[in-house]
Amino acid sequence: MKSKPHASKIDLYVIERVKEMREKAQMRQIDLSHHLGLADSFVSNVESESQRHKYNIRHLNDLARIFNCSPKDFLPEGAVE
Repeated sequence: MKSKPHASKIDLYVIERVKEMREKAQMRQIDLSHHLGLADSFVSNVESESQRHKYNIRHLNDLARIFNCSPKDFLPEGAVE
């Protein structure tokens, strides 16, 4: 992910990490949106470089439940510069 308006480096890290886990699970964007109970286009919008959508803490908790992991698995070990 090259750039995204109004997204910080930590936002981009989280978005990329979720995308990696989604693809590893062979899950489509729309499927993950449904698992999260959100609009069909939500994950697509988050992963789009032209959209402002991002994941929040509640999303990370729900994603951890979906992927059977910890919310911290979506975050880097240390601060992102």
